Amino acid sequence: MINLAKNFYRGETVLQHLECLAPLALRLFLAPIMLQSGWTKLASFENTASWFEHSLGLPFPELMVVLAAGTEFIGGIMLIAGLGIRIITPPLIIVMLVAALTVHWDNGWLVLSDASSWLANDRVMEAVDKKQRAIAILREHGNYGWLTSSGRITILNNGIEFAATYFLMLLSLFFTGGGRYTSIDYWISHRTQEG
Repeated sequence: MINLAKNFYRGETVLQHLECLAPLALRLFLAPIMLQSGWTKLASFENTASWFEHSLGLPFPELMVVLAAGTEFIGGIMLIAGLGIRIITPPLIIVMLVAALTVHWDNGWLVLSDASSWLANDRVMEAVDKKQRAIAILREHGNYGWLTSSGRITILNNGIEFAATYFLMLLSLFFTGGGRYTSIDYWISHRTQEG
């Protein structure tokens, strides 16, 4: 029993063959997020370029849209396949850093305004009264039951929470790679070592 426990903690069991599940899960979680983000930027190219230039103050806004959207969209495809994971994660990490610093940083940590969170900043706390007023207006002048039938009314804080989370997931993938058995990278490496 002690040997089994030692082997388990050393990873010398079936865990060695299942360690591929963590990078696979990260890849499959991140891929649709990156694909959607890239596609949205590409589908509204002119508006995105204008937002990059006028709201974010980024230089060469058209080029930045191509770089960000292309990295996210192509990166999403590569994440699904597990192809070039250590090549695509650094540019995706840069996109997440730029997003966190230029779009989300001033809003604090939280994505949603949650005044009960210990991470709530002044902006989140100020949203409490605004949310209550918006709910009161909707109850008085709208069909509140229908409006909330798909979910509660909330205020988007747009903090760095998601960008930071995606950054950490991508950083982990950079070090682990795409995963044993579940990525094209693994099979390419496996073939070249055999040959």
